[in-house]
Amino acid sequence: MRNGFIPGTRGRVRPLTVHGDPRLRTPCAEVTDFGPELASLVEDLFATMYAARGVGLAANQVGSSLRVFVYDCPDDDDVRHLGHVVNPRLVEADGVVVRGPEGCLSLPGLEAGTERHDHAVVEGVTVTGEPVTVHGTGFFARCLQHECDHLEGRVYVDRLAGWRRRRVLRQAAKATWGSRG
Repeated sequence: MRNGFIPGTRGRVRPLTVHGDPRLRTPCAEVTDFGPELASLVEDLFATMYAARGVGLAANQVGSSLRVFVYDCPDDDDVRHLGHVVNPRLVEADGVVVRGPEGCLSLPGLEAGTERHDHAVVEGVTVTGEPVTVHGTGFFARCLQHECDHLEGRVYVDRLAGWRRRRVLRQAAKATWGSRG
């Protein structure tokens, strides 16, 4: 049995914004109020991420315009990384560039080989305003870069070119969820 608090157990599952929703294309605003509403948002993000079986989720993916994301993601060595970052900044993305499969809860069921650095460092604060630095390698580095992109109004499709980009956009246009956004 786990001791301690399990993220998301106090949250509610929110509807996901899907590709085509303008909120996914709008850069998010800095968090300035570190009160109970922020704590509730973080709990809702965890609950929604778990319900959708994701490994990361940014606030604009549930309709909030605040710079916040959560993650529960393994790295390439299968080490679990669990947490959240408020007002994150991607301060390093370096190392080898790897093309790997990448999907998104806002483009459900779709994925494409997307190039990302295999090392990333994100700085920000916690829900209580304490400074935090998160280092990621491999798949976890991909997750950190992906979530930071969301908060800047970008989705992974923006990093694709040529036939990969055309294929995902064509599939998104045909998807049943595509008509919602």
